[in-house]
Amino acid sequence: MGLFHDAGLLLLLLLLLLLLFSDASVSTSSSVAVAPVINYNSSIAKPGCTDRCGNVNIPFPFGTTEDCYHSYSFFITCNQTSLPPKPYLQNSTIEITNITLDGQLTVLQFIAHDCYYPNHTRSSTNDPSIYLPISLTVNNTANKFTIVGCDTYGFVSGRRLNRNYQTGCTAMCYAKDDLIQGACTGLGCCQTSIPKQVWRVELALKSYNNYSEVSDFNNCSYGFLVEETAFTFSPENLTNLKSVVSLPMVVDWAIGNGTCEDAQMNSSTYACKSVNSNCYKPDNGYGYRCFCHDGYHGNPYLFDGCKDIDECGNSYLNTCEKGCMNTLGGFKCVCPKGYRGDGIKGAQGCIRGESLLFKLVSGIALGVIVVILGACWLHLELKRRRLIKMKQKFFLQNGGMLLQEKLASTRNIGSSSSSDHTARIFSESELEKATNNFHTSMIVGQGGYGTVYKGFLSNNRVVAIKKSKQVDPNQIEQFINEMTVLSQINHRNVVKLIGCCLETQVPLLVYEFISNGTLFEHVHNKAKARGLSWDVRLRIAAETAGVLAYLHSSASTPIIHRDVKSANILLDHKLTAKVSDFGASRLVPLDEKQLSTMVQGTFGYLDPEYMQTNQLTEKSDVYSFGVVLVELLTGKKALSYDRAEEDRSLANYFLSVMKGQKKESLFEIIVVGRDVDEGNAMRVGVLAKRCLNVRGEDRPTMKQVAMELEGILSFNIISTTVIGK
Repeated sequence: MGLFHDAGLLLLLLLLLLLLFSDASVSTSSSVAVAPVINYNSSIAKPGCTDRCGNVNIPFPFGTTEDCYHSYSFFITCNQTSLPPKPYLQNSTIEITNITLDGQLTVLQFIAHDCYYPNHTRSSTNDPSIYLPISLTVNNTANKFTIVGCDTYGFVSGRRLNRNYQTGCTAMCYAKDDLIQGACTGLGCCQTSIPKQVWRVELALKSYNNYSEVSDFNNCSYGFLVEETAFTFSPENLTNLKSVVSLPMVVDWAIGNGTCEDAQMNSSTYACKSVNSNCYKPDNGYGYRCFCHDGYHGNPYLFDGCKDIDECGNSYLNTCEKGCMNTLGGFKCVCPKGYRGDGIKGAQGCIRGESLLFKLVSGIALGVIVVILGACWLHLELKRRRLIKMKQKFFLQNGGMLLQEKLASTRNIGSSSSSDHTARIFSESELEKATNNFHTSMIVGQGGYGTVYKGFLSNNRVVAIKKSKQVDPNQIEQFINEMTVLSQINHRNVVKLIGCCLETQVPLLVYEFISNGTLFEHVHNKAKARGLSWDVRLRIAAETAGVLAYLHSSASTPIIHRDVKSANILLDHKLTAKVSDFGASRLVPLDEKQLSTMVQGTFGYLDPEYMQTNQLTEKSDVYSFGVVLVELLTGKKALSYDRAEEDRSLANYFLSVMKGQKKESLFEIIVVGRDVDEGNAMRVGVLAKRCLNVRGEDRPTMKQVAMELEGILSFNIISTTVIGK
């Protein structure tokens, strides 16, 4: 893609050069079009008055001292203590960032916020307001009243036409997944328009349920009147608006509060002072504004402020063929000496035969083009070779030769059927094509480990491509061994590793695409949880246990997953479990029972014995699976700061219930009720309790867990069938 981009730029440069040489063929008597430099600063303020405050131009009728503004409504205070200095409207706190002679200025409006503590009591709130002086009104088309939050409604109110007004909108959501990038239509963000001729604005925010239902990801709401083009909603706004104090808002200004006809009756106060200016009534607000006649530009509020535009000096003027003569308020086309015609481009333009100079310049231009084309080809060829060399370097650095040897030996030893499941090595260009050059629209997941993209291979197979942030170069051989083993796992409940790409700085992993999200989402999302019946939960538990038992006991080299959790169990469209994310997994040599490693995993699921001893065993996966089993039973999160301190760990809380140390019983905390058999539920609870034993040797093996769950599942199916009959 980069090569084609550079080639396009170089070809564009050639075309511009050719046009330049073509223009050089015109007789020296022709005029050359040059864009005029307009020095507005020399004529925007009254003589002797300051025309800037920091980075902001101050055109008349605005001014910073009494003799420099039209009326007090246009008085600007320039705060010299800021660096750079900042202008404010009159003596207010309304900061100005831009003033235009078209009748608009941009100011910074404070943001309203309404925040709550985790116990759902209000922690802080503010209701900012803005009062505009006479002749200034809030622009009703450029601005939108906007609120951001997942449990909020807001109002914007104030005064217009000497009467009160009020409008507002509501923003709700129940999960962060509800939010849509760039969409402000009610899910976490809403916008509404305000009426015309508003000169006072007051903002207020309220909450329906004090953020009690969404406090795990949002506890603040924000409201502001903002220039629509300056704000695009993003899910990150739920948190990052805390650090934003103000946002831009567009204000309309005009002279006085009367009509043009009324103003023109009193020449001493009439603001359109320039001879070449006129007056018009603005669509929003009061009073009138001034503008320069066609063919003139400048400040119409100053004497002699509207200056003639030199149309012949504007590069955008494309009417005259050879020559141009400027006139007051306009221009006319002329032909230079030796040419005939009306000078206007077309059939009646300036006509003259080819000259020797034209032929000479054309020859030089052709020679230059040939040289540049040769240089372009050489540049692109060198860049192509550098790219190939860099890909080869990454391929070797990432263990490409070692992986090829292992895959080849695997195909030679295995049968033809097993060879079909061996991992494939993809090229970078294949995966770029599959993901539309890794476009952001193809992202399906992000986290501390990296980014996951959805991709479409050339055979229309849908895949998930994992782009990690970093890989330890010292662990490349272990990465290759692990990939070789995982690529041979052909288990219906394991997310299939299809292959990898080693031509990039960090290897890319390619998996089969599972479309129905994670078990965590289905258990902890109220809407999705209703689709998880007791039978389905038992089946998911049995399928997951079967996978872990297979990894521990039946794989050619035993594998400890090391990060078993509900977020790493995917569900397909039939709610079949697919165990994923083997990034933290470890291969266990056949002659070893445990490994000494740095502790790695997810809090809430980590084996306490592993955390204390740094000794990783198969029983560590058993403990983590026990937590997942309790999640399926209770619908509660593995770690939650909304619970009492001693109950934050779901494992500790569950064990306390099972030992009778809590007033609740097992049947009071399980999430499914009508279709659950109490005997089966108790058997699952006892099994989970055994998995959560503090001592690893007291826990069952994953093979025993899988067999017991299969027995419970079979008994449940028979019981359901008998009851149904």
